[in-house]
Amino acid sequence: MKPPPFEYFDPRTIREAVSLLREHEGEAKILAGGQSLLPLLNMRLARPEVLVDLNKVDGLDYIREADGWLAIGAMTRQRDVERSELVKSRNPLLHAAILSIGHPQIRNRGTVGGTLAHADPAADVVATAVALGAEVQAVGPEGERTIKAEDFFVTALTTALEPTEILREARFPALPRGSGWSFMDVARRHGDFALAGAAVTLTLGAGGNCSGASIVVFGVTPTPLKASEAEQLLIGEKPGEKLFEEAGRKASEAIDEPMADIHASAEFRQHLAKVLTRRALAEAAARARGMA
Repeated sequence: MKPPPFEYFDPRTIREAVSLLREHEGEAKILAGGQSLLPLLNMRLARPEVLVDLNKVDGLDYIREADGWLAIGAMTRQRDVERSELVKSRNPLLHAAILSIGHPQIRNRGTVGGTLAHADPAADVVATAVALGAEVQAVGPEGERTIKAEDFFVTALTTALEPTEILREARFPALPRGSGWSFMDVARRHGDFALAGAAVTLTLGAGGNCSGASIVVFGVTPTPLKASEAEQLLIGEKPGEKLFEEAGRKASEAIDEPMADIHASAEFRQHLAKVLTRRALAEAAARARGMA
């Protein structure tokens, strides 16, 4: 199929891009990597009157350290994040999530900002952003603002961005010392969207007990689910199979209305959340101990 007709703009600055969004408020869509928007256009599930292409805007493609964070420009290709030694060393969980995205051809064009702004419930980087406590920086006619990842994703395919705002940068904190991590998902085929997944970090204190934990399950609810009760269960406890089994159960119970479709039932997705949380915690603990 061919997309519906639209007016096309390719601004050179972010200020020009914001002005275009303001001029065509409610009628414009941003084009970044195009790996989500173009299929929607071709299937006519999206019908914007205006496309604002960010590919010629300067200064949106970078990976750098900034005040203890990994700052990644919105137009940074996922493939560049995958190949970044800085990302591998400072935040291996983010690196693992990037590797889980589709196929190399997708990652060659897909952008970090694009996948965050698209806010697919099964998106790997979306879940990882919540698990890590990431932030995004938005720019609009009124200036800049910073939004925490847990507040950024409102529901499926919907974020806290205003129609006249552009996501300029994502910031991911480095993992603290003594931390292990795990990223697991289940899909029908390699490269497919996840039926369910878990992104986990686990920090061990000097005595070997859990001093910090982050558990996010995704692909099961309209936005990534932070399993807060499961996290609290771990604090101060000695890592072990029974503890991780109970944490998986609590993560699964936190899902009120799991999604269902032709690929997986609600019950299966909820079961996967429990199993993947348990397995991810075990892998994260092994990494924290230096055993994996």
